[in-house]
Amino acid sequence: MEKREVEALLQNIPGKLSVYFKNLVTGESFAINENLPMMAASVIKIPVMVETFHQFRTGEHKKDELYVLKETDKRPSCGCLNRMHAGLNLTIEDLYNLMIILSDNSATNILIEQLGGMERINEDLKEMGYETIRVNRLLFDTEASARGIQNYVSAAEIGDMLEKMHHGEMIDGEASEDMLEVLKEQRLNNKFPFHFREKVTIAHKTGEDDGITHDVGIFYGKQPFVLCCMGNETDTPVFNRFMQELAWKLYNEIERNA
Repeated sequence: MEKREVEALLQNIPGKLSVYFKNLVTGESFAINENLPMMAASVIKIPVMVETFHQFRTGEHKKDELYVLKETDKRPSCGCLNRMHAGLNLTIEDLYNLMIILSDNSATNILIEQLGGMERINEDLKEMGYETIRVNRLLFDTEASARGIQNYVSAAEIGDMLEKMHHGEMIDGEASEDMLEVLKEQRLNNKFPFHFREKVTIAHKTGEDDGITHDVGIFYGKQPFVLCCMGNETDTPVFNRFMQELAWKLYNEIERNA
């Protein structure tokens, strides 16, 4: 598909919309509003995972390090820790798996705090070259959200993170491989994977909130490619259908022509 075809599909969808595509074999790419700061919803969990692996590399934390769940850690909505008993022993590895695979908000907030807080995470992300991605509040912090405090990402920067993982350059080769394996286990599959009846491997992460819907990931076929679609202040069912259709068309077109 060409950029103009994607722009035509977006024409009648309201809101702030961004798309980033890159074929990881040929280098072919197109992007629309790719540098626009977007309210992140659960896509912010990818940078939190990256920071977790960064701190594994620095030796500040270990995968088997234990954390004891507290009643005050529990947050509603996505995930399962809000249904688990206080006193449960969790490793850091358990927490990042829950954060990505089940999009667990409680696990995310625990990790943010264990990693030294938002300021530390943002400093490290900036050192990695990411200017737009920012963790500004905990997940499901309704008070901060009501004050307009949001976490931000951009399609281009998340796309860059994913590309670096693919090439073994996000932290290091082992970390990149581990992070992609977690993303491949994603259980929220109503967007990019929607039309795929046969098993297609996609390492991806969704995000959603009021007027917000995203999916970002790597599709593995004859020629792996990155696709990041983000919608803010949009009609979420309509943008979801756009993401479903775009993923299906891109994958099949690349498979035919590879």
